[in-house]
Amino acid sequence: MMSDGLFDEFHPVTAKQWKQLIQFELKGADYNETLIWKTNEGILVRPFYTSEDFKPFPGPSSLNAHWRIGQTIFVADVKRSHSKAVKAIENGAESIKFVIPSEDVSIHILLENIDLKNTVIHFELQFLSEAFIKNIQTIASNAKIFIQTDIIGNLVRSGNWYHSLNADFAKCMHITAQTKTFYVDASIYQNAGANMVQQLAYAIAHATEYLDKMSDDDTLYSMFKTTAGAQVSMVFNVSVGTNYFFEIAKLRALRLLWRTIANTYGINPHCHILALPSKRNKTIYESNTNLLRTTTECMSAIIGGADTIVNMPFDGLHKKSNTFSERLARNQLLILKHESWLSKVNNPADGAYYIETLTNQLAEKALVLFKDVEANGGFLKQLKEGTIQRKIKESAAKEQQQFETAETVLLGTNKFPNTKETLKNTLELYPFVKTKPRKTLIEPIIERRLAEKMEQARLKMEE
Repeated sequence: MMSDGLFDEFHPVTAKQWKQLIQFELKGADYNETLIWKTNEGILVRPFYTSEDFKPFPGPSSLNAHWRIGQTIFVADVKRSHSKAVKAIENGAESIKFVIPSEDVSIHILLENIDLKNTVIHFELQFLSEAFIKNIQTIASNAKIFIQTDIIGNLVRSGNWYHSLNADFAKCMHITAQTKTFYVDASIYQNAGANMVQQLAYAIAHATEYLDKMSDDDTLYSMFKTTAGAQVSMVFNVSVGTNYFFEIAKLRALRLLWRTIANTYGINPHCHILALPSKRNKTIYESNTNLLRTTTECMSAIIGGADTIVNMPFDGLHKKSNTFSERLARNQLLILKHESWLSKVNNPADGAYYIETLTNQLAEKALVLFKDVEANGGFLKQLKEGTIQRKIKESAAKEQQQFETAETVLLGTNKFPNTKETLKNTLELYPFVKTKPRKTLIEPIIERRLAEKMEQARLKMEE
C-alpha cells in the first residue's frame, strides 16, 4: 500500500495520553463538567473518539451514493399535478411522491408521458383500497413504484382505524401481497417531539406489528422470506432534524436495527429510506432561515444513507404551493448532488469514530426501548394504553422548555428576531395545530412545532 511506512516517524498516541494532555490544557477545570455533555437521548458526548472505542472495528455499511432527488406533489387537481410532475422531472427531480387524497384520482392521466423507467414514483394513499392499488400496478406495470399504505400510521395520526382493526389488517395484508412492500411513516414521531432513541424504537416496533401479522399467514410469509423475496421492500418515511451528526447516525442506526429485525424474521434485510426535513424546527417568521435548516438536514440524510430525499419549501408552512420556493427546495438538492459531489462517494460516514460510536449507541438504546415495548404487549397495545403518547409528550415538553429558555436556538425566532417583520396579512395557510374534537379509539399523536406558541403571540401583537 502507498501508506506503508508513511507515518513511521510518528509515534502512536493512546486515548489515555490524549486525555492527559487535554486535562493539562484545562488548567484545573473539571474534564467531565467542561467537555462532556449529555443529550436528550441520555448519550454522553465526549470531546474526542479513537479506534480504541471499537472492538472489533465496524465493517462497511454497504450503502451506496445513488440517492435520488424527490419532490412531493399533493394531487388536488390531476392535470395540474401531472404538469407539475413533468416540469419537476425536467428540472432535476428523479423521484416523485404523489399524495393521493381519494379514489377519484386518474392514475392514467397522472402518469401520462412520465419516464417511468428512470423516475421512481411513490404513491402515498390517504385511503384504503385494493382496487385502486391494482389499477396503479396495471397502468405502471413496468415502473419502479412504491405504494405507501400504512394503516398503523393512520391510527397514530387520526386516533382511528380506516374501518376496524381486523378489516384494516386484512386489507393491508392483501395489499402487501400485491405490492410486496411494507411502509412505515416514522416522521410523525420526530415531528411530535420524540427523541432519536424513541423515533428509532417506535419505527421498528411499528414495523414489527406488520411482520407479526404477516408471519401468521404462511402463504404471505413464504413470499417475503429472504430466498424468495429479493424484491420485497421495507420503506421508512423519516424526518431529519438539525442535530447534524446525530441525524447521520440515526439513519445508519435505523438500517442496522432493521437488518437485525429482518434477519430474525428471515426476510429481506434491505430497506428503502425516504427522508425529508423535520417540520418541528421550522418557523414562519424569518422563514429564509429555514433554507439553512433544510440544507443541513438534507446533508445529514445524504451522508446517513437515505435512498430518496424530498426537501420542503422554506415557506411551505404558511404559503400555498408556489413555483419559486419549490424550485429553491429542489435546487438545494441539485447543488448538494452535482456541485458538492455528495453523490460521488460511497459510505462517507464509514470509519468516522464519532459517527460510528453514535450509530452504535443510538441503535443499542433503541433496541432496549424496543424490547421494552415488545415485553409490555407490543406497539399497538402501548398505543391503546397511551404509553407511547405519554413518553413522546414528555420528550416534547423537555425540548419545548429548552426552546423557551433559549437553550435550543431557532435563529430569528427565540434569538435575534426581526421585530419589524409582520405576517398577519400575508398568511395563506394556517401554520398551527388544528383541533377538531371527535371520538377516537386512541389518543392521536400530534405534530407540533417548537415555535408555534411564540409565533401565535407575535401574530396577536400585530393586531
